Amino acid sequence: MGAILIPLGPWLALALLLSTLPALYVVVHYAWAEYQWRERATADDRRAWYYDSLMTTGEAAAELRIFGLGKHFQTAYQALRQKLRRERLDLTRKQGLAELGASLAALVIMATALGWMVWRALYGLVTLGELALIYAAFNQGQGLMRTLLENAGQLYANSLFLGSLFEFLALKPLVSEAEQPQPLTDVQTGISFNRVSFSYPNSTTKALDDFSMSLPAGKIVAIVGPNGAGKSTLVKLLCRFYDPDQGSVEIDGINLKSFATEDLRRSITVLFQQPFHYSATLRENILYGDLEAKLYLDRAIRAAGAQEIVARLPDREETLLGRWFAGGTELSVGEWQRIALARAFLRRAPIMILDEPTSALDPWAEADWLQRFRRLALGRTSIIITHRFTTAMHADVIHVMHQGQIVESGSHLGLIEQHGLYAESWARQMMAAEAVTQ
Repeated sequence: MGAILIPLGPWLALALLLSTLPALYVVVHYAWAEYQWRERATADDRRAWYYDSLMTTGEAAAELRIFGLGKHFQTAYQALRQKLRRERLDLTRKQGLAELGASLAALVIMATALGWMVWRALYGLVTLGELALIYAAFNQGQGLMRTLLENAGQLYANSLFLGSLFEFLALKPLVSEAEQPQPLTDVQTGISFNRVSFSYPNSTTKALDDFSMSLPAGKIVAIVGPNGAGKSTLVKLLCRFYDPDQGSVEIDGINLKSFATEDLRRSITVLFQQPFHYSATLRENILYGDLEAKLYLDRAIRAAGAQEIVARLPDREETLLGRWFAGGTELSVGEWQRIALARAFLRRAPIMILDEPTSALDPWAEADWLQRFRRLALGRTSIIITHRFTTAMHADVIHVMHQGQIVESGSHLGLIEQHGLYAESWARQMMAAEAVTQ
């Protein structure tokens, strides 16, 4: 269209270009403005979805009712949604006014050019056909430019969001693989933490500071201590979810970084402190511990003492668990713990880590499980992280952690005779248990 206008006057083609510049500015400016707004609003939008989840899922239903929190979260949700809606409408309103201004500017430029050409036509300097051509070229040229700018604006807006996506995809894992990994099949001598210091990302305090500990192969080792002592951090370092800032974690004297991460994790089975509840059949929930170990399913169920749970379920191992799907059966906290224990036991790994394995079990179930566990742990290097000294007392070695350090080590009876932190805590637990029974 510009080329058509050049023979009639180069400035006409320039006028056509100038008439689109305001629209170009609006497209670019508000694509950037929307990107910035969405970036700023992400936290509020996520919190609104969190409030929505609290009010519509079953996990928080009991507390919301007993503490009367429904109205509070409803009000908070509405306030956030109104704020986001108000900001969105304000941005849309400003964009609409800017687009109107750009259209008016384009109209003024077009009217000026046409007015000048009409004046020339009145004096016979251009023909009526040329005047009609100019009008058609301007009109169609601006329409084409508007379509082009809309598409270009959409591409620009998408590129901004895709930039964030590619930035995320370009993140490198903090745990790197060894170039020539060493094989790992079993634990011969033991596991050791050698002068390990570690801080979680964005944390100003150290979870472990110059920490050292040895775990002999084939033994049951219990690690006890108050919350925040660093017990669960040991599990994360041993599984290589993180690497130490200083020092090393070794198996048989070989740094974990020398093993392939997949091989290392295949050699470890873990019961986490808060195991995940899979909305799948009971069989699948257990087989997720090792999808290739279907023949050992019944053995894992017996090892975890979950036979009675299976027997009570309507379809036994094929019963769908959880409430995500229609027909699912919900379990109690203790029953879910038993299923998670079976999942951990199913994997015949040489290293077994149990983080608070009896926290959801009553004293009778705990005693029964401990008897089973001694048989199951035979030949494995087992680590039990627990607050219950009635669980820890069955270990071969007990390490007492305090403020990121091992302060006492020994057998249950040996630690009682030391009259240290372990003996003091044992006495308090026993007194609390006696008070409950009385």
